[in-house]
Amino acid sequence: MATKATNKKPLFGNRRSHALNATRHAQKPNLQKKTINGQKVVISAREAKASKKVA
Repeated sequence: MATKATNKKPLFGNRRSHALNATRHAQKPNLQKKTINGQKVVISAREAKASKKVA
């Protein structure tokens, strides 16, 4: 069981066609499972990259 270490949520907006039809759309965050200090955590790809630089 991985614990969630980030509070990122989907970003909502509209897809726009050339006819200006608006369709609701969600961009989901890029969440990854990583092991940090022997504990499985779900963090975003950006946070994983930053933690790799620090360590």
